[in-house]
Amino acid sequence: MVRPGATGRRRRIKKDMDSVRSAQPAPVPPRISADAATHTPTPATFQVPQDLHIHTVFSHLDSAVVEAQTLDLIAAMRHARVIGISDHLDNLVERSVEEYIQAVRAHGFRVGIEACAPEWVEMAAGLPVEYYVYHCLDKDAGYAGAGRLLETGRPVIIAHPMVIGTNLDRVPPDCLIEINNRYVWQNDWRARLGPYVRRFRFVIDSDAHQPHWLNQSAARYVARELGIQETLLFPER
Repeated sequence: MVRPGATGRRRRIKKDMDSVRSAQPAPVPPRISADAATHTPTPATFQVPQDLHIHTVFSHLDSAVVEAQTLDLIAAMRHARVIGISDHLDNLVERSVEEYIQAVRAHGFRVGIEACAPEWVEMAAGLPVEYYVYHCLDKDAGYAGAGRLLETGRPVIIAHPMVIGTNLDRVPPDCLIEINNRYVWQNDWRARLGPYVRRFRFVIDSDAHQPHWLNQSAARYVARELGIQETLLFPER
């Protein structure tokens, strides 16, 4: 049953709503200028000032390295103002070390090498690279290897010392200690690095084996918490 007057009220409400709609201007679609339609996004600003511990497909025996991790892709992503490549020396002996050095230089990157054990130190010392990333194992030969690399006059970065078990009391003080984005969160970094903040210079690295590892967020957080100011080894090219 329809209540008396209900139909009339509904008609008046509909008429009022129709009047409001007709009084509103028709929506205008957004205008896109010719310049905007053909706009190419500008490259992103650098995320970090320096990253010297990066691997590529030249480290082909490392199962963590993916096929996409090429020099071309790293150049296109350009996440750091100064980029250094430090592939595993023990992976390069099966290929041409010279090919690796030339390829890295051709991309405008700094040329490093990673020596993963003392037995690779002498070969590394004889290569025309700009710096070393070194696994300083906790044994006499490991610390002697760090000293030998320092004799070349090139920077020596002690890679992820907490994971390897490096005793920083035995590391030559001219070495640089790496805060490694890949591993630093796995250890008590306050206890392990805190006592050495004034003894060493530090670098912050990604240790990237894959494209999405090209960042240093965790490592930079640790550096801030410890009051560490990173050492920049090379100027921008």
